[in-house]
Amino acid sequence: MRLKVPLAALAALCLVATAKSKAEPFFAPALAEREATSVENVVVFGDETRQTLDAYARRNRLDPRQLEQLHAGSGIVRCGNARGAAQLTLVDDVITSAAHVFFDESGGIRARKGACEFVIESRGEEIVTRIDPGSIVAGSEFPYASAPANDWAVARLERPVGGTVPYALGAPRRGAAVQFVARGHIDWGGGRRMSIEDCRLRDVLDEGVEGAREFSFDCAAGVGASGGALLDASGSNLLAIFVGYHSATPEARQAFSATNYNFAVTIEGAFRRAVLQAAGLRTATAE
Repeated sequence: MRLKVPLAALAALCLVATAKSKAEPFFAPALAEREATSVENVVVFGDETRQTLDAYARRNRLDPRQLEQLHAGSGIVRCGNARGAAQLTLVDDVITSAAHVFFDESGGIRARKGACEFVIESRGEEIVTRIDPGSIVAGSEFPYASAPANDWAVARLERPVGGTVPYALGAPRRGAAVQFVARGHIDWGGGRRMSIEDCRLRDVLDEGVEGAREFSFDCAAGVGASGGALLDASGSNLLAIFVGYHSATPEARQAFSATNYNFAVTIEGAFRRAVLQAAGLRTATAE
């Protein structure tokens, strides 16, 4: 997960004056749970808005088996000694995630030896599929030195993942209701269990050269969930991927504000074209 550092905190973090952001390892130690309050959705590591699949199904009177099938394509990327989130997109052998899930601070692939892996769970069992390292396309191979709007990645798997329904692509817009669905939160179910929560896309913070946009959003999120899916209200269409957070006090419970938020990158522009190309344009309705 990326951390945007407020200017006031730069000196304390020993960053140069021109630095815009600092990378925080997304395989960091778990953070303690915080006491719940009645404030607006807390971002970063505060008020607990995440729910398990079963709890979300009960609250919304949904069939948990159908909900599990709907999100079966949401999984984890294991790459070297790091871990992030990803999801099958358009077809059953293409995944979307954040660039920093694959590339480290020096621009190298995190898996120095061997390939990265995509892992999903089906009926309590892990299904592990190798990622084709030559297929990875990213907005930047140096995501820590680039604007967050470039922190996206698309990759092909070495074989299809059967029994899953990949997410389609939707059209993101300011104020849209979204579901944040991700595995990998380090403090949630041993870093493996899926969480689901409802919130909204908030403000456009930046736009990449090739059209992908950076949005703030007000779901809670945890280290390890970088690359996770922001879906439309139906839970079927992928709008954006979670990238990181901005907060002066991430260790404290905070309400959403202009200085305390999580941020995501929309699947638009070059990001969308990379997904379509990786999928071989096999989905006629993708655009």
